[in-house]
Amino acid sequence: MDRRQRQRRVNKRGLLFRRLLGLLIVAAAAYWIVFFVLPNRLHIDPDWKGLEQPIFVKGELTGFSASGTGDSLLLPLPLLQKYVDSSIRYEEATKSVILSTDTSLLYMQENSKDASLNNKPLQLRLAPEEKGALTYLPADTLQDLYGFEVQEDTETGAVLLMTAGETVPLGKVKGEKGDKAKALRSEASIHAPIVADMPPGAVVRIWNGDNKDWLYVQMSSGYTGYVQASGIVLDGQKTVEQKPSTPSRAERSWKGKPVNMFFEAVYERKPDPDSIGKLPGVNVVSPTWFSIIDINGNVRSKGDTTYVKWAHNQGMEVWGLLSNSFESDLTTGALSSYEKRMNTIVQMLEYADLYELDGINIDFENVYTKDGENVTQFMRELKPMAQAKNLIVSMDVTPKSNSEMWSLFLDRRALATVTDFLIVMAYDEHWAASPIAGSVASLPWVESSLSRIIEEDGVAPEKLILGVPLYTRIWSETEVKGKTKVSSKAVGMKAVQKILADKKLKPTLDKDAGQNYIEYKEDGILRKIWIEDKVSLKARVELAKSLGLGGIGAWNRSFAIQDAWEALKEIQN
Repeated sequence: MDRRQRQRRVNKRGLLFRRLLGLLIVAAAAYWIVFFVLPNRLHIDPDWKGLEQPIFVKGELTGFSASGTGDSLLLPLPLLQKYVDSSIRYEEATKSVILSTDTSLLYMQENSKDASLNNKPLQLRLAPEEKGALTYLPADTLQDLYGFEVQEDTETGAVLLMTAGETVPLGKVKGEKGDKAKALRSEASIHAPIVADMPPGAVVRIWNGDNKDWLYVQMSSGYTGYVQASGIVLDGQKTVEQKPSTPSRAERSWKGKPVNMFFEAVYERKPDPDSIGKLPGVNVVSPTWFSIIDINGNVRSKGDTTYVKWAHNQGMEVWGLLSNSFESDLTTGALSSYEKRMNTIVQMLEYADLYELDGINIDFENVYTKDGENVTQFMRELKPMAQAKNLIVSMDVTPKSNSEMWSLFLDRRALATVTDFLIVMAYDEHWAASPIAGSVASLPWVESSLSRIIEEDGVAPEKLILGVPLYTRIWSETEVKGKTKVSSKAVGMKAVQKILADKKLKPTLDKDAGQNYIEYKEDGILRKIWIEDKVSLKARVELAKSLGLGGIGAWNRSFAIQDAWEALKEIQN
């Protein structure tokens, strides 16, 4: 091949390369314009397209689907527990669902229209159903109970749920009829695919407007995505009204009025009101009259009408105390089902009527941690039933500790929402079998006990009543083989006053404990007493006032001397 032919071939190849390069440049430029300059016109379906009745909350797909439609709409239990009321209770053994509010207790069973509201028969229009592995509940009944709102779209099947009290801004797509639709995109970019075309005038819910250029919105069809803020005009807001609440009697009777109560420990003999004397400032008494006695939830009563009449004549309310007999296995059985819990509740309400009680105080102790949820559920079921009878509901709780049987079972945060008051039994810092001698309730320990419940469990201070001891312990220390052996005996205030007088002892102030202290030798044994008197009680009253607590509760009346009531009445000043 001569030189000219080779040169022509080279020139031809160069021309072809330049043409290909030009085409590539043109294609790249076109790609750049289409994907990085011009808005994307590609339409895509949302991830949930094809799902039957997907449910949305706050513009987000929940992963749950409804069943039925219109008046026959059913909502899955897990959805309701997650977004409406986490305390909705399902009991597998009876296939039952228990729902409670401040005023209502609703009991339903799968595949049955027979239900009860506050333990009275109720016929449902639609029965709960089991579908697959889920329980579905009638939407109309729950809307009446909780006040939430659902909106269905007949075309897409989407269900939009808003809870009571929820508010969302509304927007309207700009433009007149016939104008170009606005693109709802999968991401906040004009280059993101289009989820839907929104016609002018379409109303959307604005779930996120933090980005000044883009809004995250939802159409009534359920379609969600991003739209340019310039294409939307604000158009008011949608609010699901909160159901009007009826103030409880605690709010009506005790708001701003400190409780000054004492416990009346009742054993075999009934206390004689005529022998009690003056109790200045006291406005509540809680006698230990009632106890659960078997695994079926039956209640034994030691109630005394004469005592109630006496208390009412003294201007005191009577909050009858119900205990679990402090028996753990009995408690497991008695709280294990709705039927057994309701057996206890119904009996207590009947006793409240019989004895004209003003409230019910619950004192459950020595409880397995595994039964803690059942304790809380019992209170959830008691509260609306008691409120319907205008009764105060209070519960005794211990300070927080790692003790399984005495502390860990108590969900103080949840219990505060289903009671009028929590009475913090701030005593037995050093208990009967404590290995070292010490105060029953030193002031720093009491303050720490209260602060932990307020701060860690979010309990409002005005819901807490400070339980104070009217007893102390006489500690005895002996040396045995080079080691100190400690024992104790609980005594009331009178016994300590007698010791001081008989032995002519002068107490000294233990500043660390915030109370008076004495020690003395007797028969070679060292006795130590951290004294409960006006000094210690006044300090606790001042603490309760400084923290804004709901009041004071003293355990128990029979341990007191007259000075105690004089000190405690200062809670009201």
